[in-house]
Order: sequence, then C-alpha cells, then structure tokens
Amino acid sequence: MARAKRATKTAEGATRVIGYVRVSTDKQADEGVSLAAQRSKLEAYASLYGLELVEVVVDAGVSAKTLDRPGLGRALDRLARGEADGLLVAKLDRLTRSVRDLGTLIAEHFETAALLSVAENIDTRSAAGRLVLNVLASVAQWEREAIGERTSAAMAHMAEEGRFTGGEAPYGYALGQCRHEPAQVVRPVETAAPRPRRDPRRARGPRSACPEPPRGARPTRR
Repeated sequence: MARAKRATKTAEGATRVIGYVRVSTDKQADEGVSLAAQRSKLEAYASLYGLELVEVVVDAGVSAKTLDRPGLGRALDRLARGEADGLLVAKLDRLTRSVRDLGTLIAEHFETAALLSVAENIDTRSAAGRLVLNVLASVAQWEREAIGERTSAAMAHMAEEGRFTGGEAPYGYALGQCRHEPAQVVRPVETAAPRPRRDPRRARGPRSACPEPPRGARPTRR
C-alpha cells in the first residue's frame, strides 16, 4: 500500500488546517480569555500564511497530561479521514507537555499530516520545521525534569532546617498560622506524663512489674 504524501501547500489550493485550542482549568474556560486569545492567534496566522482554517476545536478545562481528550480526538479523527491537511495550535504546550506523547502524535498522525504552531513558528511541512519541533520538545522535557530536581533539593534543604514542607503535623503537634516560618511555629500540645521509677524491692509478681501511673496523669498515645 503506497504511503500518503506529506501535506504541503500546492497550486491546487491552500493547506486545510484544523485549529486546536485548550485551557487546563474550568475557571479559564468560564472566563474564556485564554480560549479567545488562542483562537485569535490561529485566525491571524491562517490569514497571514494563506491557510484554510476548516474548524477550531476546543478542549475547555482539560489537562495536557493525557492525549485522551474529546476535542483532540475529534480533530485527529478528521485528519485521519483526510478532511484537513494539518493541525494548527497557538503554542505547542496546548497540544501536549510530554515528549513521549508528542512522539506518539508524530508517529501516528503527523508523519503525513502537518503540525503548525504559532508561538514556536513550527511548520512540519518542511524538514527544518520537523527538526525545530524535535529540538523544542527535548528542551521542554529537560526543563520539566530540571524543575523537579530543583524542587526536590529545595524541599530537602527546608527539612534539614526544620521548616514545614507540607503534609499533616505529627500526633501531639499543631501547626502555626505561618507555615513558611521555621519549625518553632510547631508547638507541642501534649507531653508524656512522667513515669514513676520502679522500686525493685516491690517486684514480687507479674503485675508489680508494671506500676500504676500516678493519679491524674494522662497516658500518651503509642
């Protein structure tokens, strides 16, 4: 079976593209500011480069952590059916933040269809565009991993200084109002009752080995 030709702009007409816009939170989706800004960029880019914007597909309040998104799925299905020649996004992270997912998309969808990004000036209809796409994806992955390493190192340093790093306070302690301050804001709310010293002369049986606590003492949780 012959392999389909890569999408290019020809004399027969403008390259047909599907616009894809996405915001991660419901608040952004309700306000619509980011969605409107992305749509405006896609329309301006299509007009500038003579692209035919077939449709703008929206994923509102959907994270980029997975490719299982209703809007993205519909856009990719239209590409697979040949209803458009490429996918246009305002920025690459609107499509995905994962190098692995990007590799999956390239292998399964963008070997023949084009991927275009406004912010990064990516156009995979050319070899140079495909090179830029792969380099940017690798740099983005490195940046995320570097941020994770710096965060882990900072948390470890805070723990060594006795500062609060999150989570629940241990039993017997309560957190103060300013959690970013050193650990003196963590105050004990319960202290162990002192145990009376055992008199060895009274150790005459199994019960005498466990002396009764003094009257009024409060036992601590073990």
